[in-house]
Amino acid sequence: MSGSRETVLAKVRAALADVDPAERAEDVAVPRGYARSHDMGDPVAVFVDRLVDYKALVRQVAAAELPGEVAAALERRGAERIVAPADLPAAWTADVGTGTALVPDDGLGVRELDTADGVLTGCAAAVAETGTIVCDGGAAQGRRAITLVPDYHLCVVRAEQIVGGVPEAVARLDPARPLTWISGPSATSDIELDRVEGVHGPRTLEVIIVGA
Repeated sequence: MSGSRETVLAKVRAALADVDPAERAEDVAVPRGYARSHDMGDPVAVFVDRLVDYKALVRQVAAAELPGEVAAALERRGAERIVAPADLPAAWTADVGTGTALVPDDGLGVRELDTADGVLTGCAAAVAETGTIVCDGGAAQGRRAITLVPDYHLCVVRAEQIVGGVPEAVARLDPARPLTWISGPSATSDIELDRVEGVHGPRTLEVIIVGA
């Protein structure tokens, strides 16, 4: 055992010295006095503001306009091959032209995902305060890999999925599921603050908010 690990474990044992061994494995009540909801006005408007600040592309449409907007977004992108979860609602892509092939994810490999022109998914929830989209591998979302490897992510967010703050989103989510939290296009900076995009996920994030 390394010296550092032994040091840490020794401190843990010392901290637990006055605790009855029979109680150590039991759940301990944790005070949660933080705010669980946020009154910030219209959460959709705040969410849009955050997305724009992150340099994501965002559009708001009525439900009936969604198929046309999805088709228009893919046409603007010049996308020829778009990966989609196997359970993506067919209505979403009803207006997509023959120039774009929808490739269902049946376990596509990294090379196939990397050479695709993008991915189209839904989401599990969205957070207005942080401009974050959460995917959990549920309906219309597919595997985590399909939202991380392609360079372009077109995401459909229903207005009712948008909540004010993170605690409200967490309350809606199952912590046992594979959660991916997306706050704008992928970007990072090195020590000299040179911005690099596309390292940890799509370089371009486009969001269609439905029912706003």
